[in-house]
Amino acid sequence: MNKYELAVVVNAKIEEDERVAVVDKCKALIERFGGTITNVDDWGKKLLAYEIQKMREGYYYFIAFEAESTAPIEIENRVRIMDNVIRYLCVRQDEA
Repeated sequence: MNKYELAVVVNAKIEEDERVAVVDKCKALIERFGGTITNVDDWGKKLLAYEIQKMREGYYYFIAFEAESTAPIEIENRVRIMDNVIRYLCVRQDEA
């Protein structure tokens, strides 16, 4: 099992319950592909570095999880087409 972190930037113009649903859907995807969530870090609303789809702000979430090496590819393929996800990035965390 490798350690990964999924960073998700969610649309700031949607309601809070919709935002929570997007994050829950990301967590469900991780568990669906055999991952174990270790931590969910909510950074809240932040200013984006540049305008994306005419939006200047987004909600940042960082989901730390452990999974097999094939899981991140499957998770990214699903997150890519999710509504209200502006940007995402899944990275492997090195053992330190």
